[in-house]
Amino acid sequence: MYESYWNLNERPFENWSDPRFYYPSEIHQTALLKVRYAVENRRAAVAICGDSGIGKSLIVDALAAQLPDPFAPVAKLAFPQLAGSELLGYVTDELTGTTGPNDETSRTSLRRLDDFFADNVDAGRHAVLIVDEAHLLTAPEQLETLRLLLNLQREQAQAEAAWTLVLVGHATLLSVIERNRALDERMSVKCMLSRMNSEQTAAYIQHRLQAAGCENHPIFSAEAIETLYVRSGGIPRRINRLADLALMVGYAEELEQIDAAHIDGVHQELVTIAA
Repeated sequence: MYESYWNLNERPFENWSDPRFYYPSEIHQTALLKVRYAVENRRAAVAICGDSGIGKSLIVDALAAQLPDPFAPVAKLAFPQLAGSELLGYVTDELTGTTGPNDETSRTSLRRLDDFFADNVDAGRHAVLIVDEAHLLTAPEQLETLRLLLNLQREQAQAEAAWTLVLVGHATLLSVIERNRALDERMSVKCMLSRMNSEQTAAYIQHRLQAAGCENHPIFSAEAIETLYVRSGGIPRRINRLADLALMVGYAEELEQIDAAHIDGVHQELVTIAA
């Protein structure tokens, strides 16, 4: 709605993952490089942790896009809160790309998955399983199921595992992992994402605007950008919400530029709605 008013090709602060809008801040790029190194060296398991909205999904999406062809398939589990047997079936379906019968036993799922890994390794490939919201894996049997699966085709792969497990979640994920000592020992990388600082926030905002077609016109004043940092705490999702609403308000009020007062105004509006 406001795109043409601000001379943009599209909305710059949408909260969905788009590689064109990925900003390689030092925080995110360091985590991405660590995880990619672990996967490409066929390590067993890694973890990415951080606050909600910090950019964990952006990192795993960038990872999936950047991995070379031999690292396949890349599967993502979005609903990990299942019993051990159900989780096994879910993992098997997602990695193999096939759906087992409703009455499939754990033994059959395991055999199907083991056969898949054998074929995948023979073809020179290395599978990757991304488990989102992994901090919700609080039942001991859930993590233990995933840990045991790391042993499948381990000898044939001549590496730690025939696939890499990528656990993604809130900071509490670290304590969840530590409760399973055997899995904790298989973790080759643990990334804790921190919030962006003021300079990184400013660069992030500018990058998103340029990706959306903004040229030389400074849509946000320097004071507005600093206020965006303060009000968002340097968390990308919060920056996006505030900046998007500010662009809408600026369009409605026919502003030439968005200043700090407008950021404070939309922040207060969001706080009021949340309350």
